[in-house]
Amino acid sequence: MKRLGSVQRKIPCVFVTEVKEEPSSKREHQPFKVLATETISHKALDADIYSAIPTEKVDGTCCYVTTYKDQPYLWARLDRKPNKQAEKRFKNFLHSKENPKEFFWNVEEDFKPAPECWIPAKETEQINGNPVPDENGHIPGWVPVEKNNKQYCWHSSVVNYEFEIALVLKHHPDDSGLLEISAVPLSDLLEQTLELIGTNINGNPYGLGSKKHPLHLLIPHGAFQIRNLPSLKHNDLVSWFEDCKEGKIEGIVWHCSDGCLIKVHRHHLGLCWPIPDTYMNSRPVIINMNLNKCDSAFDIKCLFNHFLKIDNQKFVRLKDIIFDV
Repeated sequence: MKRLGSVQRKIPCVFVTEVKEEPSSKREHQPFKVLATETISHKALDADIYSAIPTEKVDGTCCYVTTYKDQPYLWARLDRKPNKQAEKRFKNFLHSKENPKEFFWNVEEDFKPAPECWIPAKETEQINGNPVPDENGHIPGWVPVEKNNKQYCWHSSVVNYEFEIALVLKHHPDDSGLLEISAVPLSDLLEQTLELIGTNINGNPYGLGSKKHPLHLLIPHGAFQIRNLPSLKHNDLVSWFEDCKEGKIEGIVWHCSDGCLIKVHRHHLGLCWPIPDTYMNSRPVIINMNLNKCDSAFDIKCLFNHFLKIDNQKFVRLKDIIFDV
């Protein structure tokens, strides 16, 4: 599968941002908004944003595929966070208008313990072998998704380690207007990051599945490239998000030639998210599992088995997929 940039850290906004003292529409109980100005950021310009590939920003939870127990494994995002005392010191430091990069962290003492199998995200800076927290005081990282771990049961539902496959949503290879759900070898996804979406993720903005029959899928980052995006002007982007069917998405992530990722979220532009009908869930989709050898090998309740029952079926909209159980 063609791969673009990997999401291993917080992605900066394409515009210079400013803080407004108004209740956030993105985060409950946050008394301020972070809004985009009309000025393109230096980071975006340095990364040659005008030559970058724009892709749909998907609203889910970030995952990573890498090796564990000598085989390809799905890993869930788990950021290490400071303990109460360290967090209080850090907040006081920020309130004094200091640069967060100048705060001194003692990683061994200031952070809550991580699971033994936790690994830091690839692009995390390290000093003397210890990961350095980001500007939010977090250390981005990953933990492997074990089959019977209830905490990550929705992650676990989209992978099968016996057959080393994952349930992936992407464009159909022969028809860019059609989406495809298929079982992809985990080995094809090695060192990629993906977004897990579905019924029990982030309030289910795409309206997938139901409480009785939850539905979850993985989407490789950069999978949905955006065609005919307007110029990189604040007002033009606002109009595109509001007036174009392709603009019914959470945001845009630009994949730059140097590997840098740059984004804009609807909330940066003062626009609402989630919205009733998204571009993704309104698109046609076909099921192509290609799993003849495994037909009778899956647990009767697992997602792979449910998709095998509707294999080769086409649906007018992604959100129309319903399992007849």
